[in-house]
Amino acid sequence: QVQLVESGGGLAQAGGSLRLSCQASGSSFSANVMGWYRQAPGKERELVATITTFGGTIYATSARGRFTISRDNDKNTVYLQMNSLKPEDAAAYYCKIDTANDDYWGQGTQVTASS
Repeated sequence: QVQLVESGGGLAQAGGSLRLSCQASGSSFSANVMGWYRQAPGKERELVATITTFGGTIYATSARGRFTISRDNDKNTVYLQMNSLKPEDAAAYYCKIDTANDDYWGQGTQVTASS
């Protein structure tokens, strides 16, 4: 079993920055793709960004150029640096890891960007 603990959400002004972290723990797992997704009220969960073990990244159009995903494989941690936040970035942000056997989701951390 793998547990994910997210942190770093909160309130930021439009144009501000936040950094999300998600640390995975458990026994005998290897995190392949790690990623961030978000879900705003009344909307479906959507991809924000993903990163492979070797650093290959994919970004949603809305995130490209403003957000940066990174990971520390030694710490089993994935980060999301969010700059130039917009009110429409407000959502619950979830981390997800894909292992050889299963996918795991974090509990979510709320991000709010005030206008």
